[in-house]
Amino acid sequence: MEKVSFAHMEDGTADDYRIIGEAIAGSHHRLAGELLTMLKATESAEQGIQVTRYEHALQTATLAFKDGQDEDMVVAALMHDIADNISPYNHAEVGAAILKPYVSEKAHWVVKYHGLFQTYYYAHFKGGDRLARDKHKGHPHYQACIDFCAKYDQMAFDPDYSETMPLEAFEPMVHRIFSRTPNFDMATKDEAA
Repeated sequence: MEKVSFAHMEDGTADDYRIIGEAIAGSHHRLAGELLTMLKATESAEQGIQVTRYEHALQTATLAFKDGQDEDMVVAALMHDIADNISPYNHAEVGAAILKPYVSEKAHWVVKYHGLFQTYYYAHFKGGDRLARDKHKGHPHYQACIDFCAKYDQMAFDPDYSETMPLEAFEPMVHRIFSRTPNFDMATKDEAA
């Protein structure tokens, strides 16, 4: 593999950054598989809920799929807690950052803020403000995030839910989404909440 000439980024040339760009593009094909492996690893993750994080992801995606959501939103539903094992206190932001260059702005925003919007269901039990999400009122995806949490995420902790689709049903969607050419503008966009 061709290597860059610099030891410090400030010394890089256009050709060096071409080399890096080509190397990243060449490894892009592995992303879907790596994310599916991360998702499968949540099968053993228990956090005091009645289902594993893996089952929760499959239930959430199933509910979104059966409700007619587009592939961006179904894959977002499947991957919304992908970072829970490695970053439990800001998993929503980390998961959204992974999805950001590949999904719609709406799907990205919903994943990024679903953690805050979910506090509607429990913040008041912990002395918090269950309406903290309202600081985002007026945002174009505010209602989509409320709907995501109400119809899919908070409904997907049911050990008796018998209609959960298997991961194999979602794998083609994941591969399609993550085989897209990344939207570099979206990836580097520093959007306001």
